[in-house]
Amino acid sequence: MVSDTRPAASEPAAPGARPGRAGPARAGRTVARRAWGAGLRRTLTFWRRSIQARVVVSTVVLSALIVAVVGWLLLRQTRDGLVDQRVDTAVAEAASETEDARTRLTAVLGTDTDAADQQKDLAAPIIQRGESRGYVVILAAPQTGDGVGGATYTPGLDRSSVPAALARRFAEPGAPPAWTFTTIRREIDGVRTAEPGIVVGSQLTLPADSRTYTLYLLFPMEEEQKTLALVTRALLTAGALLLVLVAGVGWVVTRQVVTPIRMARQVAERLAAGRLQERLLVRGEDDLARLAMSFNQMATNLQRQIRQLEELSRVQRRFTSDVSHELRTPLTTVRMAGDVLHDARAAFDPVTARAAELLQTELDRFETLLVDLLEISRFDAGVVVLDVEDLDLAEVARRTAHAYQTLADQRSVRLVVEAPEAPETPCVAEADGRRIERIVRNLVTNAIDHAGPGTPERPATVVIRVGADADATAISVRDFGVGLAPGEAAMVFNRFWRADPARARTTGGTGLGLAIALEDATLHGGWLQAWGRTGQGALFRLTLPRYVRGPLRRSPLPLVPDDVTEPVA
Repeated sequence: MVSDTRPAASEPAAPGARPGRAGPARAGRTVARRAWGAGLRRTLTFWRRSIQARVVVSTVVLSALIVAVVGWLLLRQTRDGLVDQRVDTAVAEAASETEDARTRLTAVLGTDTDAADQQKDLAAPIIQRGESRGYVVILAAPQTGDGVGGATYTPGLDRSSVPAALARRFAEPGAPPAWTFTTIRREIDGVRTAEPGIVVGSQLTLPADSRTYTLYLLFPMEEEQKTLALVTRALLTAGALLLVLVAGVGWVVTRQVVTPIRMARQVAERLAAGRLQERLLVRGEDDLARLAMSFNQMATNLQRQIRQLEELSRVQRRFTSDVSHELRTPLTTVRMAGDVLHDARAAFDPVTARAAELLQTELDRFETLLVDLLEISRFDAGVVVLDVEDLDLAEVARRTAHAYQTLADQRSVRLVVEAPEAPETPCVAEADGRRIERIVRNLVTNAIDHAGPGTPERPATVVIRVGADADATAISVRDFGVGLAPGEAAMVFNRFWRADPARARTTGGTGLGLAIALEDATLHGGWLQAWGRTGQGALFRLTLPRYVRGPLRRSPLPLVPDDVTEPVA
């Protein structure tokens, strides 16, 4: 019995609101995003395909890291050297000024009791020398607890240039000389400036009031800062030039290696396209030259082997074609004699009559085999021509199921056709109707043979499904019989291959049906694929493009049935 399952056509979608037009700004952003995406894809493609670009970029990146580390070390050493030298100079000069101040204080008369005048007299020559030597001076009186006390200092100098931590260090008499880094703030001609510097402090005792004063000498580090900036610019410039040179050298070196490889790729592509006479140009005696010689030798050997195989294949095809044609004449004669014997078998004894029936059966199978051999020889010779028409696969499935209903009933097999009726996407494709129907007939008869023995009460089932989408149409045939062992799905289309040679076939196959079906599907630019699991049956799927040899990316029907769970790897 044939069961035709036809899903109802889907209702047309309700008309929706007309989409609004995107504004110029949105359209501009969309175009920009698409352009950016296309540029990114081209960049990634170039990166994946160009070993030369990857080598050069990797070399430049690694060189940049090395240059950065080396430059940082050099800058650090230069900075430390400049700072240490400046500190030593500042400390020595501050010690000299302090010693000179103490010498002058020792020579002061004991009758001088004006501490303010004595402080100014002491600071004035130091300030004057500082203006010529490039440092500034603060002579601070003892602190009162809220910072630096009364002080005599270089005009324009901000007394906050002395760090509070250093001032607290000299809060008590008897503190040893000390220094620290600071920021020297000054106001010159109404312009405030701030520059890094070193402040050195030491204590002095004025005879006028016998109190301890602190002498701060602040030495700017502007010259060292300029020197360090100059060294930094020089290192950056040298590093940039070095990276450019490394990139150039890397490009040249990799080009010397990559160019022969690209030539080898081009020659290999030409060889793959059938231009077997292509060879690489050999220059020199280095490793690349030896590689080119080995490649040429390999190409020569391949050319010789391919020509031998082509000659053998040509001889084989000619032999098959000649034998097939030559057998037609004697087969016709034997067929006529067999028909006579078969028609007269009623007058024979039972043994002779049975022999006549067996002869007729084997003649039918031999004739089918001869037709298949002739068809295979035409495929091998490349003389097959398609008679293209608009073909409805749903109708092909129904006709095939109806034609083989009697055979299915004999095997107690139920044929089920699942084809959409009046679908939104018709199951129509440009195809050679005779060849497609031959494929479907072959798949259906194979499914009936392998569906397993059924009973009238519980018949075996063969499901024929038809599907379509915008780009392709497909038809699948599923049985629930013995199935295919692992690896047999790829071998089932080989010529004269059978999953079980001992199996008795109802239709008397020749072993060439699936091979011819695969050639027919390939001729249309389609796919013929098989799936099977032991004990779970098998499924064969034919997928055709809407147009002959049109683009085919996916099939509308699944290859693995929905009721089967694939094992997790």
